[in-house]
Amino acid sequence: MEQQVFIFDTTLRDGEQVPGCNLNTKEKLALALKLEELGVDIIEAGFPISSPGDFESVEAIAKAVKNATVCGLSRAVQKDIEVAAAALKSAKRPRIHTGIGTSDYHIKAKFNATREEILSRAVQAVKWAKNFVDDVEFYAEDAGRTDNDYLARVVEAVIRAGATVVNIPDTTGYCLPQQYGDKMAYLINNVPNIDKAILSCHCHNDLGLATANSIQGVIAGARQIECTINGLGERAGNTSLEEVVMVLKQHKHLGLYTNINTKLLNPLSREVSDTMRVPVQLNKAIVGANAFSHSSGIHQDGFLKDSQTYEIIDPEEVGAEGSKIVLTARSGRSALAHRFQKIGYSFNRNDIDVLYESFLQVADRKKEVEEDDLHMLAKAYQAEPAIA
Repeated sequence: MEQQVFIFDTTLRDGEQVPGCNLNTKEKLALALKLEELGVDIIEAGFPISSPGDFESVEAIAKAVKNATVCGLSRAVQKDIEVAAAALKSAKRPRIHTGIGTSDYHIKAKFNATREEILSRAVQAVKWAKNFVDDVEFYAEDAGRTDNDYLARVVEAVIRAGATVVNIPDTTGYCLPQQYGDKMAYLINNVPNIDKAILSCHCHNDLGLATANSIQGVIAGARQIECTINGLGERAGNTSLEEVVMVLKQHKHLGLYTNINTKLLNPLSREVSDTMRVPVQLNKAIVGANAFSHSSGIHQDGFLKDSQTYEIIDPEEVGAEGSKIVLTARSGRSALAHRFQKIGYSFNRNDIDVLYESFLQVADRKKEVEEDDLHMLAKAYQAEPAIA
């Protein structure tokens, strides 16, 4: 039987930490409503204690969102948790997301504490949060570099204290997929009360492995992925929502599904890009401008015979405008004939052979041969006197 993977979107919190991407309350609210329409299960609306603006944004989103859980971030500090609870007061499904660093790097360098002290603070934070909401998520920051035995102790203790979700962040993007999956499997096999909480993947992309790690995490038994539209986020970014959703949709044999309406992925990607003023890289999976473009002659020929030779996703399935045959010096005759046909010319194979030589001369001068160039080539060819 298929099992649901909950999609926890943190575009408005972790995604907004990209320098220059600050959003005002109106912008955050508009995107939150779009995320709800997309089918996101949990919207992390912000970090309420961080600024009056963030508090106001979380409060506004909590009032407006009807179906998704609205989440506010806090540190393992009583005041943080109280302020998050106040911002979430109007939410139909509120969640407080609290936690602390659990790796020895964090325990010693950041907190100048011991493992036992951190364990105690973790439990206390969950208990404080539980006074305000039923749904408490605990994050073990830098879990990716945390000793598994100690991590299992922390996870067991916070679940006993009332955590409903436990987030296992690869905060620095350090883990290999196998390591991250093994960490999830270790927790599932070694935490006695693990059945009382959902394990969550929160992966960063410092080594380009955020999507792979998140997928490995859910294969190993996690049932929530924390991600952002366009993979926005601190440093090299977070797990890309559109990528993990489409991986799970393509690989049905995994028996995992999400509630995301994939046809809204491209439109929302563009809206987030415009609102946050961060262009999407051209070759970005699923939502990049070149994701469904074909310029090599071999690829174009195969694609024109059967799109599945070079496309595993129908562009319409993710709300993209459609496949594009891009004409360059690498393109072949079949692509040229296809493009001529699309703009109203019906040339036979001999015509195309002659036209192809002229086309290559233009293609060598330009990076891409446009529709105007094709009209020019066609008119020049048609104007040539016929050979008797």
